[in-house]
Amino acid sequence: MTLINSELIIDPNIFRQNISYIKKKIKNSSKFLAVIKSDAYGHLLENIVSDIDDLVDGYGVVRADEAKKIRKLSKKKILLMQGIYSQDEFLFAKENNLDLVIHNNDQFKIIKNNNNYENLWIKINTGMNRLGFEIDEFKEIYKKYLFDKKFTLMTHLASSNDINSISNREQFKLFNALSDKLNSEVEKSIANTGCIMNFPEQAHDWVRCGIGIYGGYINDSEIQTAMTLRSPIINIRSIKKGEKVGYDGRAVAKDNMKIASIYIGYADGMPVSIKDGTKVIINNQEAEVFGKVSMDLTTVNVSNIDNCKLGDWCEFFSPNLPISNIAKSNDLISYYLMTSIKSRVKKVYKSLK
Repeated sequence: MTLINSELIIDPNIFRQNISYIKKKIKNSSKFLAVIKSDAYGHLLENIVSDIDDLVDGYGVVRADEAKKIRKLSKKKILLMQGIYSQDEFLFAKENNLDLVIHNNDQFKIIKNNNNYENLWIKINTGMNRLGFEIDEFKEIYKKYLFDKKFTLMTHLASSNDINSISNREQFKLFNALSDKLNSEVEKSIANTGCIMNFPEQAHDWVRCGIGIYGGYINDSEIQTAMTLRSPIINIRSIKKGEKVGYDGRAVAKDNMKIASIYIGYADGMPVSIKDGTKVIINNQEAEVFGKVSMDLTTVNVSNIDNCKLGDWCEFFSPNLPISNIAKSNDLISYYLMTSIKSRVKKVYKSLK
């Protein structure tokens, strides 16, 4: 038995810095919806609500249980981003004063049956081709039921991180052409983090910001990673040139080396696909993963780390080592890494200073 733990340290000061920085990109009339689904992307939802409530205008989640937790902490707008799927869910949403995304006819039928058109966000498909009404389909609904109603028209960009993608221009054109034909009470929302950063003129009435809050946006170094994932060294071994390390002998020493075993593996949420050469930090110095991740251990080349010893912390991502780095170098996305950390990793939420 061991009491040693990997740790995930979460810093709310960084949330606040990131939000303040991102908000400077948009006009003051644009309202800020913080997307905190999936336990705030693994950052402890109830804690983050308490620490950012004064900076945001509302929250976006997917699960009803998360919405209920937020409502106990905040009186601000809460959006169920995939809406409701039954009469019971509609009544729950009404009881808790939740906004609803409506993206198909089955959902809209529930709204019609209750003759309740308040707090609706109507999602249209402009090119993502997942959820949302087709434009012609929406026009028919609008003419019959929504022409005199106040609601929010929304869509979702497929390639907002790529400023040169033609799909962004096509989606903006479709969305704006449609919204220009609606009554003046209709609000508009198209911007996620990538859109805010690359196309701030498309902020409109509401922005829906997720990954940027947590520091996983890849294209701006001013946005900091709010998580530090670290684990201690539990063994250091010298190996000779030509010797192999780990399962399948993937890593072969080109010279004599020192290899540290770090107490974290895929059972903790470290992807088994992490490649040799992935950067980590030990004693404020860069080292590299060397060998295949196993259930409980990750091996790292520490040949060049000064004064390396058992118990030293190895950081896999942190404010000093952006999560986007490990994501990009391993063909992953920051969202995946944030939400994959397992329960046996100790989560430490810092006090707001």
